[in-house]
Amino acid sequence: MYEPSYLELFASGELKERAERAVESLRECRICPRHCAVDRKEDGIGFCRIGREARVSSYGPHFGEEGPLVGRSGSGTIFFSGCNLGCRFCQNWDISQMASGSERNAEELADIMMRIQGMGCHNINLVSPTHVVPQFLEALEIACMMGLELPIVYNTGGYDSIETLRLLDGVVDIYMPDMKYSDPAVGKRLSLVDDYPKINFEAVREMHRQVGDLVMDEDGVAYRGLLVRHLVLPGDLAGTGEVVRFLAEEISKDTYVNIMEQYRPEYRAMECEGMGRMPTGKELRNAEKMALDAGLSRLDKYYRQTWSIKRFLIR
Repeated sequence: MYEPSYLELFASGELKERAERAVESLRECRICPRHCAVDRKEDGIGFCRIGREARVSSYGPHFGEEGPLVGRSGSGTIFFSGCNLGCRFCQNWDISQMASGSERNAEELADIMMRIQGMGCHNINLVSPTHVVPQFLEALEIACMMGLELPIVYNTGGYDSIETLRLLDGVVDIYMPDMKYSDPAVGKRLSLVDDYPKINFEAVREMHRQVGDLVMDEDGVAYRGLLVRHLVLPGDLAGTGEVVRFLAEEISKDTYVNIMEQYRPEYRAMECEGMGRMPTGKELRNAEKMALDAGLSRLDKYYRQTWSIKRFLIR
């Protein structure tokens, strides 16, 4: 059975030290690349709209995630409220942009993790955790005392600082970042950040350095590694070609990638030129072909097909 590396950090006292440093850094917040510098320790509010305590919208088993996370028992998702991105097309805008949900202190967040473990889920899946890394580390230390032993999934929009990711080295087992855009001008227009590709590509390099390519057990359930999401946008606004080339040439041709097809105009997408329609079938096929032509063969679509056949044969 895989033993998460954070248990070693907990036993040595390093996890506690990192949590304390991270919480103190809220005093002049630079947790994410926005560097708002507000005093979140005293409930100051920056771009993410979250103060001292994390806010949680919902939690529990989720069967709509990528196949290697879901397995047979589901991925144990914790949906955090607020976000450090301002995506005009966010499908969970009430959670990310309106910060709907309830505040949870470290003890309560640790209890949620233990409840998820008790539900039999394969992992703890932190959804949009970038802005609450200190709160998570604080809670994880408590959860370790309570017997937590599930892999941690860091499910992020991909706008993460290297300094914060290094606090997570040896803590996170599976990194699952979005790679949204390869053009900074598109990132500014659609997610309100000037430097998304630069920050994102650097973050993905650091994530892969920490955990390597995605590794699964004999049942096809992931326990460590990098899994990348790339949402296909209409008119190739996401810049798929450059994203997949970066992954194949600078990360690994064995990178597990989900070329996501589910874009639809949500939230304020209709206000953005070119975003008022879904991608065409041809655009979706072209995006997939670009990934395959770049040398990326571990695509989630094919994994799901293989896993479905395997499950059918096992019955």
